[in-house]
Amino acid sequence: MSKLGIQDVTVRDGNQSILATRMKREDILAIAGALDKVGFYSLEVWGGATFDSAYRFLNQSAWENLREINKATPNTKLSMLLRGQNVVGYRHYDNDTLERFIRLTIENGIDILRIFDALNDPDNVKNAFKFTKKHGGHLQAAIAYTVSPVHDNDYYVKLVKTYEEMGADSICIKDMAGIITPQTAYDLVTAIKQATDLPLNMHSHTTANATSLVMEQAIKAGVDVVDGCISPFSGGTSHLADETLIEAAKLAGRETNLNLDALDEAYELANKIVEKYIESGDLRVRSLIPNPKILKYQVPGGMLSNLLSQLEQQKSSHRLNEVLEEIPKVRKDLGYPPLVTPLSQMVGTQAVFNVLLGERYKIVPNEIKDYVQGLYGHAPGELNQDIVDKIMQQNGKKEVVRQEDLPFVYENDKRELQKLLGREPEEEEVVAYTIFPEPVRNFYLNSGDSDSDLKIESNSDQVSITANDTDMTSGKEDSKPTEPISFRMVLPTAQGEDR
Repeated sequence: MSKLGIQDVTVRDGNQSILATRMKREDILAIAGALDKVGFYSLEVWGGATFDSAYRFLNQSAWENLREINKATPNTKLSMLLRGQNVVGYRHYDNDTLERFIRLTIENGIDILRIFDALNDPDNVKNAFKFTKKHGGHLQAAIAYTVSPVHDNDYYVKLVKTYEEMGADSICIKDMAGIITPQTAYDLVTAIKQATDLPLNMHSHTTANATSLVMEQAIKAGVDVVDGCISPFSGGTSHLADETLIEAAKLAGRETNLNLDALDEAYELANKIVEKYIESGDLRVRSLIPNPKILKYQVPGGMLSNLLSQLEQQKSSHRLNEVLEEIPKVRKDLGYPPLVTPLSQMVGTQAVFNVLLGERYKIVPNEIKDYVQGLYGHAPGELNQDIVDKIMQQNGKKEVVRQEDLPFVYENDKRELQKLLGREPEEEEVVAYTIFPEPVRNFYLNSGDSDSDLKIESNSDQVSITANDTDMTSGKEDSKPTEPISFRMVLPTAQGEDR
């Protein structure tokens, strides 16, 4: 068989999975520089939550981070994760913003753009595909892997063929929750390799603790590239260790040709970096504990912790099993969406409401109301029409706006940012401001790169859902949408009871 490529995802997905994307720039550059000497197929270093986190929590420019990473890694291709029309945010952005972001991303050092949509809706990725090809990037089309009556191997093969026709340069099986089984991995890789000559990448988290077998079977079936982390950043909700992938390749008779001395040096450095985050409390032991139950309920680790938090707030943590049993029912009602951001939060919160209120869909978050009307894209399966009718009784109909019809906002946002900075902003600054207005505004106010004397703390925005008001609310002074979405649950109580 051909040589097996390994993509190291420590800087992006390993960081995001076990450190909540809090790794500091100096550590990112150090570990990226060490990994660059190993000979990996590529390094995933940007995108996903790293863009938001840089401004919101680390007081850093995400663009400057990328440029510094590019300088530190002259020998290896760089990869990023892009959420289709959502870019690196949580809603659809206009095509001008999308194209500017993709062009700037490629200009600043990204070689491979891994692009996916939470619903596997080709309409939600077609523009991102087009702009990636236009500006010379490698287009890796990712299928969001899930399990349901409508998601079988034939479904994924057809999706791969669609993405191939749309210009994909390679394909990724993106198993965000770590729920694919070893036999399914073998069968799916085999089916895709029979259907297309495009290179195929396997991405799966170790949450359910079967990923070593999954990767061995995928490698035997002929997958071209597999994802892993340097071992101190591996395990739990993260990925299989690079070192383990090398051994799995040997079992399958595949060569990797990595520089093992350089890998050992990277391990020693990563081990020291991890120790620092353990001591600071940023790396929590809970994130390293396997959770095989996700194979039954398909609840990713991050979603499970969110559910526990919601239930604890309502003093109802003892009802977790009821909520876990309700999640597949809600997912069926909604046409079997994959449980990935933002749909995992939406489905999970609806399940909590259904259980704690004792009546299904008595309260429905606005995001669910938008979803059933098609504002998030096409559902994979048929929606439960009785449930849709019940939901629509609580909300007026909204018009679905095509991506092509979203108004361009660049010039207006440029004027806003110019007022804030007291100078003409760079294009990358405007694009960042469009996607995450409040974190970017706070970044410049706190960094002193503005005329304002105001210094404010950057806080995550929150959506408040109460018994009497299920509208999205924001404490911001402008009308820009808040990011990211989170839910603060306030449930109805008996009259006179404290809330």
